[in-house]
Amino acid sequence: MNRLANLAKKKDIKSYSFDSTFLPSADRKKCSSPSSEISIRRGIFSRKHYGSIELLARKTNDGGEGSRFRVETGERRGRESSSYHSPSTPLLENPEYQTRWYFKYFLGKYHQNYVGLDTDRNPFVISVMLSDSNDHQIQQYRAILWRKTGTEKICLPYNPGKALTVRTILSCFSRMHKIEKGPKEISAPSVLKDLLVLEEQEGSVNFKFGVIYAKHDQTTDSEMFGNKTGSDAFNKFIAILGNRITLKGWDRYRGGLDVKSDTTGTESIYTVYQGHEICFHISTLLPHSDDNRQQVERKRHIGNDIVNIVFADCPPGEHPTFKPQMVRSQFTHIFLLVWYDEADEGYRVQVFSEENVPLFGPPLPVPALFQDLDEFREFLLVKCINGEKAAFNTPIFAQKRERTLDSLLRDVYTEHAQNESATKAMLSSSRRAFSDVLVESGRGNVKDEERKEEVARIGQALKLDTIMKGDAPTSQVNSGIKREHPWQPVCFFPDFSYEVVCGDSWDFDRLLLATDDGGAFLLSEGTLPVPVFEKSCVIKQLSIVEDHGILILRMDKGKECRVYIFYLKDFETEPTAFYTKSDCKDHKLEGTKGCNFFALNRPGGSHLRLAVAMTKKMIIMQWRHAAGVSLINQQEEVTSGFVALQELNLPETPLIVSLIDGFSPSSESRICVGYKASFDLINERTGDVVTLFQMESGKTNPVAILDLTEDDEKELLLCYHNSCHFQKLENIEQNTRAFDFQWCTVPDQIVCASPYVLAFSSEGFEIRLLVNGNLVHTTGTMPNLSLITSKTDIFFATTAPEYYHGSQTLVTAKDAPVSSSHKESTSGPPSPGLSTMSKKPVRIYRVSIASLTGTRESGGSRTLPSSPLLSRTSSGRALPAINVNESLVDREPATPSPTLLENVDLVKLRVDAVSSVSADSGFHNGPNSVSSNNSPPPSPF
Repeated sequence: MNRLANLAKKKDIKSYSFDSTFLPSADRKKCSSPSSEISIRRGIFSRKHYGSIELLARKTNDGGEGSRFRVETGERRGRESSSYHSPSTPLLENPEYQTRWYFKYFLGKYHQNYVGLDTDRNPFVISVMLSDSNDHQIQQYRAILWRKTGTEKICLPYNPGKALTVRTILSCFSRMHKIEKGPKEISAPSVLKDLLVLEEQEGSVNFKFGVIYAKHDQTTDSEMFGNKTGSDAFNKFIAILGNRITLKGWDRYRGGLDVKSDTTGTESIYTVYQGHEICFHISTLLPHSDDNRQQVERKRHIGNDIVNIVFADCPPGEHPTFKPQMVRSQFTHIFLLVWYDEADEGYRVQVFSEENVPLFGPPLPVPALFQDLDEFREFLLVKCINGEKAAFNTPIFAQKRERTLDSLLRDVYTEHAQNESATKAMLSSSRRAFSDVLVESGRGNVKDEERKEEVARIGQALKLDTIMKGDAPTSQVNSGIKREHPWQPVCFFPDFSYEVVCGDSWDFDRLLLATDDGGAFLLSEGTLPVPVFEKSCVIKQLSIVEDHGILILRMDKGKECRVYIFYLKDFETEPTAFYTKSDCKDHKLEGTKGCNFFALNRPGGSHLRLAVAMTKKMIIMQWRHAAGVSLINQQEEVTSGFVALQELNLPETPLIVSLIDGFSPSSESRICVGYKASFDLINERTGDVVTLFQMESGKTNPVAILDLTEDDEKELLLCYHNSCHFQKLENIEQNTRAFDFQWCTVPDQIVCASPYVLAFSSEGFEIRLLVNGNLVHTTGTMPNLSLITSKTDIFFATTAPEYYHGSQTLVTAKDAPVSSSHKESTSGPPSPGLSTMSKKPVRIYRVSIASLTGTRESGGSRTLPSSPLLSRTSSGRALPAINVNESLVDREPATPSPTLLENVDLVKLRVDAVSSVSADSGFHNGPNSVSSNNSPPPSPF
């Protein structure tokens, strides 16, 4: 069982920080990208979030020019600093407690492991389990694919009526859909430790960073390492980083320092941040030799640290002269230059990163001055941790990691697939076919049950041993600041009685929602839902275009489906307009019968364009009035506002469309169309077609087309299956897949709120950074989640967390588990329709775009739910009064509301209900409401 661990030790294998979801399928054989390709990702992202892109050369030992460094200064080009994402909430990228799936979800529980060869004859291992380790006991398939290029992970929904096969799960990964021979199941429990060793190659749980004391005008590393002691300013600085410890007898993480005989000094600096133990190699605390001018003992530690912090002791009014070329090291890839500015009474920071290191956060603030010591410390720690992880994707580390993983996987394959005795053991222990995924509890034979128990027992022992050694990626011990994440949702509406089909925001405080069988409602915080369309109006898609004062709907089914247009002013009358099916006849848009969907152009332009897709045909229309004119000229028939521009014939039925405006008055508008296996770019005027991108075989069906164009950088984010691809619109043939990234789920919808990208599935959402694809957060399971809109803020709906996903009946207060700290009801008094209510109520949440993007400006409305660059926000308005707690807990269930449209005079209900709201009592204590005296609903995270 120690074979792979001994091999790792023999080969001097280091645990590397690595997430293969950042690598493209086509370029994974290279494991890295050349400098010219990495520079592509700079430009817009560098200017907006990472400051200068200046490159400084480092001299080699023989005097030649070596690697170059990019410089982050905190400067921003072309914009005010207030319009950029603030690093006031530094975030760990690819956090181990979320990426170490095998340790967190698999080890200590029964799961299955298979070994095989891919199409290139390279060995791989896939681990599969049916897990219910989430807040709502919802079962999901989790799968980890182990390859020499790293691990890929995916989470798939569980359907009790149709179990997924291993072959189906394999096809979800890149280049794994054409496996000629099915992999063999590994029954030997010894493979558990092998897989744990494989996962440890993904990244270090604990870190060591160098800290160099540099006097003013020192220009060589020998001079810097020659400083016997540091100044008072330097000692104050290292005290910010952590606690001073005595090395002799130290029993926690030591970063390679001697804790027995003081050969590496007597003291060091140590701290813990979000479960990571960090030991600093302080130059003045390492042994100094009067006879060794090179100070080899100090260089031996600090020169082998990937990240170094350089403290420049500058006289008042002076600036440091440090450059990376002053330190001769082939191993150090990142320098954080720090000095104290007495005039501004704060610390200033610059960051130097070797040019092959991918961009990493957090970005420096503007200006790069820290006056709050807690914020300063947190920024440094997060920047160092993220920097070391990013550095492992450079060629020097990526190639070594690939060789290591390849060697380990070949050993696993040899032992468990080629070894004759192992093969016989596998065949005798289980007669199940390759297509089977799991023998579920209670369905297996005696041998299966015995094997389950043995796998769980051995896994639990390995897990305990890892924890005792301090290598477990699960600890949340933190000495940093307690902060609220920018994506923290607040409850917008706690108790809605219908499943939401689609919706859009109106202004900053209203939602128009179309439901599955109840028509459409207008929602505002603290009031009853107001019905605006009767339930016979089957609405499939809607968009509110406030700049032009219109509402666009797609209504009805199949061949009868059409686009309908309404003026928004018709819904602002008192009482609010209520439309039946017959009332909508005069609002049909001619020529749209049988439409599949419609799309609008990116907001911000003076003219509104509409694309209506009908099987293999698409009609392009334009609203005849400019934005300002539309709001004052609403006397004509609303359906006459759109003018047909062109009809396009398509080779197949499109699944998604995005209208791309011209980038200048002289440039032509284009249309990006997503088919089942490709994305095409169509010139709107000429109809010329160019194939932009061909999807990977086995990973088809587009999810989103996000226009990232800004500052004349013409770029799209093409999303399909669980992959995202950055596509340049100029020099298409030179485009690269080097920066593609993968989600850990297969999303239904994707939203870009720079610097984040959010992927929504039916059971939660995942958040990554736009600049590098790194994971920053995954939510807990959120049953039946659906994204409503992201036009002004992000609104989503999910089953209220007090109700179990698998139950077909209402969980009553008597039967539901109740947290000891949250025993209040979350949704007001019982509703009169409780006894007949069978559907679980829906809770609607809101995520502030202003918090996500870091913008502080207020602005007008957007017109596209999927707009990628959401800078015009509602930040000037007050946040909702209902905040959510930090973590999801089981609560006493809220009493659901009755169906509003059952046997009631609809108009009378609307007028009576609205008039009954008391201004003194806060919220109306009736159907679909929440009492202001009740405790807030829990967070969905």
